[in-house]
Amino acid sequence: MEIRLAQAQDIHGWMALVEQVKDSFPGLETAEALAEHRETVLRFIRDSSAICAAENGRVVGTLLFSRESSMLCFLAVHPSCRRQHIARQMVAFMLTQMEDGKAITVTTYQADDPCGAAARAFYKRMGFSEDRLTEEFGCPVQDFLLTQ
Repeated sequence: MEIRLAQAQDIHGWMALVEQVKDSFPGLETAEALAEHRETVLRFIRDSSAICAAENGRVVGTLLFSRESSMLCFLAVHPSCRRQHIARQMVAFMLTQMEDGKAITVTTYQADDPCGAAARAFYKRMGFSEDRLTEEFGCPVQDFLLTQ
């Protein structure tokens, strides 16, 4: 398994993974939304703010982050590759790219939404703590905060 900064040539594999998991992410329901996500990913790649996990030439994990906002913006692992610590490795790599001492935010489903149970448990294991309730893409969500 290789965890590294994504490159432009990873976009096809990246989007193939997003197609697999899009139902778990509000805001990726339409072809237009997916096209917009693709452009966002390419922008993050240019900014060296996209991480991918690759195995045998296939993208099996993706992560977008913002140094400026101190935020983990998107994290996904291929369903057939879950429970192999890929997400943990990508987050650890992301932390090496972030400014030391700055709190990092990630947004996920609220506690009463069963869609978010695995993500919430993962972020808590990684040391994030529950923060404010908010809304994103018309969906109730909760911020989680990691203080380094």
